[in-house]
Amino acid sequence: MSATTSPLPRIRISGRSFLALTLTPEAPLEDWLSALDHQIARSAGFFAGKPIILDLGMLDAETQHLADLLPALKERGIRVMGIEGGDRSWPALADWDWPENFAGGRASAEIDIPEDDVPEAPGPRTLILENPIRSGQQVVWPDGDVIILGSVASGAEVSAGGSIHVYGPLRGRAIAGIGGNGEARIFTRALEAELVAIDGFYATAEEMNADQTSKPAQVALSGETLTFLPLT
Repeated sequence: MSATTSPLPRIRISGRSFLALTLTPEAPLEDWLSALDHQIARSAGFFAGKPIILDLGMLDAETQHLADLLPALKERGIRVMGIEGGDRSWPALADWDWPENFAGGRASAEIDIPEDDVPEAPGPRTLILENPIRSGQQVVWPDGDVIILGSVASGAEVSAGGSIHVYGPLRGRAIAGIGGNGEARIFTRALEAELVAIDGFYATAEEMNADQTSKPAQVALSGETLTFLPLT
């Protein structure tokens, strides 16, 4: 009696890259955090949903208030995915939830943080963009929804205080609900994003629901978890 065996499934591996930002604090930390708060106020949503590497290379074990640095960043909605330049043995870091860092990676030039210069207006407003968002472009609209009639290319980023509607494929990064709007959603005709985020909670491509990939989908926030639903 012979047994039949099914062929093993093929293991599919592909590459995907996205930009991680590096923050390099300086002493005294109270002044540095004040400067960070000032920058966040001028550039709403810039850090929302972005992966951050914390570089401690300009600090040392005796830096005052070092123990409070990581909690202070989390309070500001900055999510640290890796730490470098420091030493886990420093007493001030004993209570830190130290994430495993990523090996490799090449440093890029310093990034100019865009400042919000949109005049204030009463109530939320909707930004409608008729052209596709090309790779390298960044759209920040803290005042309401963003509607994109075309696509969002890989390497592009769209941030909105409300929801994001993409009538074409979403291949770049979409960050909705900046400023604390957990009711915001992300809608697209084809979910192929590098990263999606709502109210500071984010998911990379590898963490998204595979059943919704390359299909019409919407992303919503349920508690502290992003959910991926079909768009019908």
